[in-house]
Amino acid sequence: MNNKQPLIDIKNIKKSFKTDRQDLLVLDNLNLQLEDGEIVALLGKSGSGKSTLLRIIGGLVKPTSGEVLIRGEEVRGPVPGLAMVFQSFALLPWITVLQNVELGLEAQGIAKNERRARALKAIDMVGLDGFESAYPKELSGGMRQRVGLARALVIDPDILLMDEPFSALDVLTADNLRGDLIDLWNSKETNIKNILLVTHNIEEAVLLADRIIVFGPSPKNIRAEVKVDLPQPRQDDETKFRKLVDHIYTLMTMPDETTYGYGLKIIDLGYRLPKVEVSEVTGFMDMMKEDEYRDRKVDLPELADEFSMEIDDLFPITEILEILRFARVSQGDIELSPAGRTFADADILERKKIFAKNLLNHVPLARHIRRVLDERPGHRASEDRFLRELEDYLSEEAAEETLETVIEWGRYAEIFAYDYNNGQLSLENPN
Repeated sequence: MNNKQPLIDIKNIKKSFKTDRQDLLVLDNLNLQLEDGEIVALLGKSGSGKSTLLRIIGGLVKPTSGEVLIRGEEVRGPVPGLAMVFQSFALLPWITVLQNVELGLEAQGIAKNERRARALKAIDMVGLDGFESAYPKELSGGMRQRVGLARALVIDPDILLMDEPFSALDVLTADNLRGDLIDLWNSKETNIKNILLVTHNIEEAVLLADRIIVFGPSPKNIRAEVKVDLPQPRQDDETKFRKLVDHIYTLMTMPDETTYGYGLKIIDLGYRLPKVEVSEVTGFMDMMKEDEYRDRKVDLPELADEFSMEIDDLFPITEILEILRFARVSQGDIELSPAGRTFADADILERKKIFAKNLLNHVPLARHIRRVLDERPGHRASEDRFLRELEDYLSEEAAEETLETVIEWGRYAEIFAYDYNNGQLSLENPN
């Protein structure tokens, strides 16, 4: 029996954020243990609670209930020996690379000579020697992120938390930095014993992690745990690598409580809709109607590779296609439905009619807006009226985003009109 204490022990973590109208539950009784000597990836769609959990572990956000133990001690604020790297570089533009890296040590009261020596060593480890006197504006995005990594390494942490650190970078730069991170980890030049990485990139998780925690829709967070038993360095074109990627796509497209039967996604009025523009839907459908895709189930990883799409680009589109009954998604595959094929083959005007019909039939918010406008004598209503209703279900930000999305869909389908200047919805244009 293994009685070894985990490095990080996450126990029954629950987190909700208070709004004016409700408590928004993000994490619900989440349990997870992280050990010495492993890289763990938290993988999931945007809004699934990954970054919130990372900030709770780092002592930046307090949980509503539950506790996080690091080295057996409960986290109640900033954690000694823990460093974080964020998606945004967050460098001070008026000081040099060396001074940016020294900042954390200066805040700790470390003597100038010592912090200078440690900063130079960290800069050297991330491959930026020669740029110590450069200012952030002189650096590329990848070099700025290296400064962020050096700033984390300089405090000699044993735990490194990384929140989508490569997502703002171009593909080649991100690949280069991932390789450098693995080299640094394998070199044992640092004191780091655990790396916890938040990502929405499946290939990135498989490339870097020893263990992948797959998050489902918030607040039912952990959907699966996947052990990555592949030696480093890993090649993304190897058969075992691709099989693991396919397996994770399958896990991430498992039916949830809004899905009934095969690909029939039922939503209610307060459902947080994916932020997808009509042009993205029509563009995707144009791709799917090509002969190589239209009459078969298509592997989602295949589509992602073919069209250079990450899951935060791909999954919102496939979700709205499910909602509108234009496609069925299951076991990591997507297939156009008969309605989807009809839509894909239609001309512009016919597409609008099909979209309008399916929008009213399957998106309760769109149907509700149209019904209110039909029933009012002047056939007009303020967007604020619907926003207040949505805030009974969603955060203020999510409510605004959802309403904005439905308004765009409704205008395209010509089921209602919208005046941006006064925030009024009406039936002025539709017949």
